[in-house]
Amino acid sequence: MDFYNFGFNDDLLDGIDAMGYTTATPVQEQVIPSIIAGRDIIAAAQTGTGKTAAFLLPVIHKLITEPHPEHKINSMIIVPTRELAVQIAQTLEGIAYYTSISSIAVYGGGSGTLFAAERKALVTGCDIVICTPGRMISHLNMGYVKLDSLRYLILDEADRMLDMGFFEDLIKIISYMPKDRQNLMFSATMPPAMRKLANSILQNPVEINIAISKPPEQIVQQAYWVFDGQKIPLVKHILKQQQWGSVLIFCSSKLSVKKLCEELKRSKFSVDQIQSDLEQEKREQVLLDFKNHKLKILVATDILSRGIDIEDIDLVINFDVPHDGEDYIHRIGRTARAATKGTALTLVSEHEQYKFVRIEKLLGKEVTKAEVPEEFGPTPVLGEQSDKPKKKKYSKFKKKK
Repeated sequence: MDFYNFGFNDDLLDGIDAMGYTTATPVQEQVIPSIIAGRDIIAAAQTGTGKTAAFLLPVIHKLITEPHPEHKINSMIIVPTRELAVQIAQTLEGIAYYTSISSIAVYGGGSGTLFAAERKALVTGCDIVICTPGRMISHLNMGYVKLDSLRYLILDEADRMLDMGFFEDLIKIISYMPKDRQNLMFSATMPPAMRKLANSILQNPVEINIAISKPPEQIVQQAYWVFDGQKIPLVKHILKQQQWGSVLIFCSSKLSVKKLCEELKRSKFSVDQIQSDLEQEKREQVLLDFKNHKLKILVATDILSRGIDIEDIDLVINFDVPHDGEDYIHRIGRTARAATKGTALTLVSEHEQYKFVRIEKLLGKEVTKAEVPEEFGPTPVLGEQSDKPKKKKYSKFKKKK
């Protein structure tokens, strides 16, 4: 299902396009219409199924298109950890880039300056607050946080919050909110404690269960730990090592697609690209050439990860680590189709290790780590994750095209 089919606001659609989202995941297809319709939701969905966008997109759309009070807190997303709070805040910043939506991430462990910035945002009002329970309790105890106008409450990874002992904190935070609000609860599992929490806050909810698909067993998955500057030389090395048939290389941005394609052309590879800047006629011709084996290597953004229908792709390379597990599975699923074998290689830079470890957790197993040839020099050490989410200060994301 295309995101344009949901009837989203045009400014929001611009943000969706800029983020590289093309086709909705199963959880998004099921959740978004119900949220837009105003229903409470209880959804069993793991991290990596696209659930973050599943609740952000409709809530942003409703805030843009429906009247709501200014200088008030209109929505709250409660999460178990500061890492998840920052991850959601960063996704929100990208999606809402072309809108006037304001947001802030509120979590512990920061400086006094960060706490003061949180206080200012909470006092002056903010469209969407993403917070951890303990930090929000700290602000509520000081008496300046007013949640009387809140319209949307989202609990993400609710089962994990209960495991961490946040039940009483959640109930306390919710006690400050008006009863007339829309509630959205997401959880990977549904233990009895989850049902108890759901029964206490949800009104006639829509229940949704999403089980993430797994990649075919015949796909050989490997990952290379590299620095960013080693990625293009390593791709060239991989392509020269054996006679691959059809090769599909995924990049997370148009800029990466263009740069990699140009570098491969300079090295005399049979390669072309597909990304959203190309005219539709050009895209169709490139894809036809790839299907007909006139073109051996295709470099593309995720525009192709779900829609391409080619049976005999031998190798998929993830030049960049995908945004989430669902994207990873769709990307590598382009190979090993029709009961054939295939290979999927992922290049993981030092600032992408955090994302890739999350994908491995979703897969339920570690992906084999391949050896980078010695001539490439030193490589990042496995486990040294330099991309753990950075702290972001409060800002209003009102930007012009």
